[in-house]
Amino acid sequence: MATVTGDAERGRGVQGLAKQANPAFAAGAVAIPVLALAGALATNDLTALTYVHVMAGVLWTGIDLFMGLVLGPVLGGLEPDQRAGFFATFTPKMTFLMPVLAMVTITGGITLASRWGDFTNATPWLALMTAAILIPVVVLVGWQFDALTSGRTLGVLAVVALGAGGWVATTLQSIGAISHWILAALVVVTVLSIIGFGVILPGEVRIYRQLVSGDPDVDLISDIGMRNAKLGGLQGLLQLAVIFVMVNIRLV
Repeated sequence: MATVTGDAERGRGVQGLAKQANPAFAAGAVAIPVLALAGALATNDLTALTYVHVMAGVLWTGIDLFMGLVLGPVLGGLEPDQRAGFFATFTPKMTFLMPVLAMVTITGGITLASRWGDFTNATPWLALMTAAILIPVVVLVGWQFDALTSGRTLGVLAVVALGAGGWVATTLQSIGAISHWILAALVVVTVLSIIGFGVILPGEVRIYRQLVSGDPDVDLISDIGMRNAKLGGLQGLLQLAVIFVMVNIRLV
């Protein structure tokens, strides 16, 4: 427990979370993938974009599989206070690294599919996918923080629903048929995004809030950490499904 309460002294907010994660690690985890993607997009170099997409995807998939298949079972054999001590140092790093890897992988993959001609008429489908991701994510975040009926959550939900719904409404008339492999990829990516941004990431924020509370709930930290590790394993399996789909897209 000394580790859990000691780390709580580092501060609150994003800056405190970065200190918890190690500022150099937090900066690198965000800057390196984002700059690599931005550079590949700016130069319109498909080879570089492929490299960035594949490397980010490999890291995302590998870390998730490691968490679910190796880390989860190991931590499951520890006492709650020992698991809490581990998650106190591990979770802040994952809070910076994993969402960035996910966004870079997904953005790179969609861009490549469009530029290779595998995903023509993408706009209406992306509008549908965006709505299918954002609305459940807002609901799940509100639910996890016991704020589902709060004015702030309902306001955000209304803005998201109107914005995403408006995009769908203005593009739906131009929707066309797409490859069943592309459709499968969109469905899996939608599920991955809902799990990652609607469940895992808010769980990491809840862990951090416990760490800076001054009286952290060890059992809650342990339970959320173990849940996230298991969901990470599930995400890894879903990412393997995406790889299977990608191979078939290129073979068609």
